[in-house]
Amino acid sequence: MPTASLAALPIRRLTLRDLTACADLSGDRGWPREEHKWGLLLAAGKGYGMDDPDGGLVSACVVTEYGPQERPDFGAVGMVLVADRHARKGVGRRLMRHIVAAMGPTPLTLHATPYGRPLYEELGFKVTGRAEMLLGRFTPGRPAPTVTTRAATAEDLTTILRLDEEVFGSDRTHIITRLPAFADQLRVAEDNGRIVGYAAAWPNMDTHVVGPLIARDTETAKALLTALAARTDRPLRTDIDVRHEELLAWAKERGLQSVAFNAVMTYGFAELPGDWSRRFAPLTVAAG
Repeated sequence: MPTASLAALPIRRLTLRDLTACADLSGDRGWPREEHKWGLLLAAGKGYGMDDPDGGLVSACVVTEYGPQERPDFGAVGMVLVADRHARKGVGRRLMRHIVAAMGPTPLTLHATPYGRPLYEELGFKVTGRAEMLLGRFTPGRPAPTVTTRAATAEDLTTILRLDEEVFGSDRTHIITRLPAFADQLRVAEDNGRIVGYAAAWPNMDTHVVGPLIARDTETAKALLTALAARTDRPLRTDIDVRHEELLAWAKERGLQSVAFNAVMTYGFAELPGDWSRRFAPLTVAAG
């Protein structure tokens, strides 16, 4: 149980006005500040946190909901953080219990680090998959991908949204329509003029994160990843579903290295909806 003083602190909704405090909390735990990502999540999702009477935040997290606004299909929990000075005092458990209660019948998902997984299992989350985080400088190899890619245009957005909902398994218009402003690159893959995949690369500290990565097949995913890498001088980072063994092996051959594994966990449903065979990487693990 949380200590008496911490248990008395109210949990409130966070907004974009709390962006700097959230970034400060990330830095306090040794994470990158990630202000760009925090801005997206607080704008598109629901932030929750506790104020520290001495200043700053005791804890924070964000829930991104998908599907109909009045009755979401599910919510993704991310950026669950507790200030270092308040760690191991039951704060994270209290915050997560609040989230589960606040979301009511809405199923939940999250990507758990090995450190956080025991807490989520205690709360009833089940491991349903794994994602492997890759990081490094991409070096093109032979043979080069043969699938055609190009920069996305405003006219592509309707098709991207339709494809994304089909593969993701739920409507996330409120996220995808923010990609042109949020990402430095947004590209589509085509086959005879038909869009068969898309991917974004967005700035996060000194890297470009590749996500979402939605593609008809592995060759299409390779083409999108190669095209994004060719247009940045930053290292790439991405989180790939471990079932995509061919893409993982190919990316490692081209310079990306495995740096972590996260457990994909669900609460209230057995597995994520959609078509995992075409869903290669999330926009960010914090948003599912």
